[in-house]
Amino acid sequence: MSAPRPAGREKADAMKSSSRQRVAVVGGGIFGVSTALHLVRGGAEAWLVTEGAFADGASGRSLSWLNSARLRSAHYHQLRMIGIDRYRTLAAARPDAAWLRFNGGLTWDADDKSNAIASVFVHERNIGYDARFLEPERVAAVTPGVDTRAITPQGAIFNPGEGWVDLPALVGVLLEEFMALGGRAAAGKGPAAVETRNGRASGVALADGERIAADAIVLAVGAAAPTTLAQFDARIPDSTPISLLLRTEPLRHPLRAVLNTPRVAIRPEPGGGFVLDSGWSEEEVRIRDDGTYAVEDDTLRRLLAEASAVLEGNPRLTLAGYGVGPKPIPGDGDPVLGELDKTPGLNVAFSHSGATLGLIAGELLADSILAGRPHPLLLPFRPGRFNV
Repeated sequence: MSAPRPAGREKADAMKSSSRQRVAVVGGGIFGVSTALHLVRGGAEAWLVTEGAFADGASGRSLSWLNSARLRSAHYHQLRMIGIDRYRTLAAARPDAAWLRFNGGLTWDADDKSNAIASVFVHERNIGYDARFLEPERVAAVTPGVDTRAITPQGAIFNPGEGWVDLPALVGVLLEEFMALGGRAAAGKGPAAVETRNGRASGVALADGERIAADAIVLAVGAAAPTTLAQFDARIPDSTPISLLLRTEPLRHPLRAVLNTPRVAIRPEPGGGFVLDSGWSEEEVRIRDDGTYAVEDDTLRRLLAEASAVLEGNPRLTLAGYGVGPKPIPGDGDPVLGELDKTPGLNVAFSHSGATLGLIAGELLADSILAGRPHPLLLPFRPGRFNV
């Protein structure tokens, strides 16, 4: 028999329950799922809805390189470094997770006047980012799996603190905890419309007619964010390109680090294959009149060849599949995270580097909503910075 509850406890519990914030999160990628999980961890009632399947957008075709390499603003670098810290905490809790690894990153530039490896190395060392300059002949002793003949004479930078994550696998892990904590999730709900009352976000209307009343809304809809927010007089400059990510069939190979090279970027996959992307191959994707994407077989063959050329042993790589679609990038390159000035209660998560920021962005957005004020770390990234 349970002990009697103190007088007044039932009333206090009822008041606590009735005052819980109700938050609707729209978007089933890493930003949406991470934010929803942190909201229920913080005591909110959270609904998570997505138009299609979970992680079927940009999160499903991301290189997912965890890094803060090269040059960016001090605020953005700080946020990325804290984001990497959260992944290290996760890795310590799940040491056997094949979908999260910290085996470093290796970068080299083209052999032309654009090569900035020397200046990038100085910058990274000056800000305390762990960076080691390597002549081509020294690479094999530091990180295996690279054909050192492909490294340009200016040398390479090895960043031992970098890593990678398989975002669909991570989304599944976070979603499982979200549901276990009482969160409500629904996929395949079609487009969602934000509803307002007296100028404030009040809920979400789903395509099937269902309505979710909410005290706050988080739009984590990837490349659709600028268009969606324009109806609320929020101007979000957009530099979103079309991305192309290839996956290879599994093979045995010693590469463990992420490679960022002039013609191809490569990271390992949990199952033993690689994922590949590049700037030039993205530019060869055609958008058909009906809005679908056309990728030439020659583009796929050449990207596989570029990857083989930088891998030790130049292995034959077999295409397992590819994903193509928008890669969210705000116009100024920095994340857009937080509440709209002109529509209280309506929050947005729109950014490149969704993998690196995935855990920390969700945490800080949830903290902001639960506390009723922007988290200090998000102030430089507020949506209203464009409306001045």
